[in-house]
Amino acid sequence: MIKDQLENNKACKNSFMLDGFPHTIPQAEKLDVMLGSHGEKLDSVVELVIPDQLLISRITSHLIHPGSGRTHHKEFQPPRKPMMDDVTGEPLIQHSNDNVATLMKHLVTYHKQTGPMVDYYKNKSLWVGIDAAQSPNFIWENLCKVFKQGPAKSS
Repeated sequence: MIKDQLENNKACKNSFMLDGFPHTIPQAEKLDVMLGSHGEKLDSVVELVIPDQLLISRITSHLIHPGSGRTHHKEFQPPRKPMMDDVTGEPLIQHSNDNVATLMKHLVTYHKQTGPMVDYYKNKSLWVGIDAAQSPNFIWENLCKVFKQGPAKSS
């Protein structure tokens, strides 16, 4: 899919961003080979660094209006009335996967795979860590800095 987009999507000609990929060292190595065959390489690899408990708290605070897909967040964008959509007044829900037990299982796998990935990209001087325990605005501003500065500066 990535190869197809790089070859056929004009929007990817000057830049592109991968979200959540690669997951493993073998995938990263294959990505390097595939990009190299197109004369491309990664400029930066960003990790949003956040303690597990805070991540769980944030994810389990997502609220969704099922009819429209509108989202709220209990902390960052709370609805005016608890658990009610601001526009329609209808009930908000949480995704069934946004629970502690499911997230803990995902985090075990994430840490098992991501630890080596961080080292892999640090060794290539591509890794940039952003403190995701901060506000969404802080995180966005720091992501924009990474995009504007080009190739990663070791942090």
